[in-house]
Amino acid sequence: MEIDPRLQRPRMALTELPAGAAGRVCSLNGEAEVCQRLREMGFCESAIIEKISGRSTLLCQICGMRVALGEGVAKFIMVELIRG
Repeated sequence: MEIDPRLQRPRMALTELPAGAAGRVCSLNGEAEVCQRLREMGFCESAIIEKISGRSTLLCQICGMRVALGEGVAKFIMVELIRG
């Protein structure tokens, strides 16, 4: 986890976000195809995401819908904690 120096908000991979916490997507890492698919699913930079539950499979709410992601994909989504 790192701290955004401008806002003093913790940044972490979505896999590290605690269940019940909300974060703002700050970047997508990984191959271009994976990042493009995540954007198509609503995981765009600055989107608000709530992690509902999960470790190896994460259940998240984004753009008013619930989405399940595998840990291998979720680790590419970097978020800053906004409520936790």
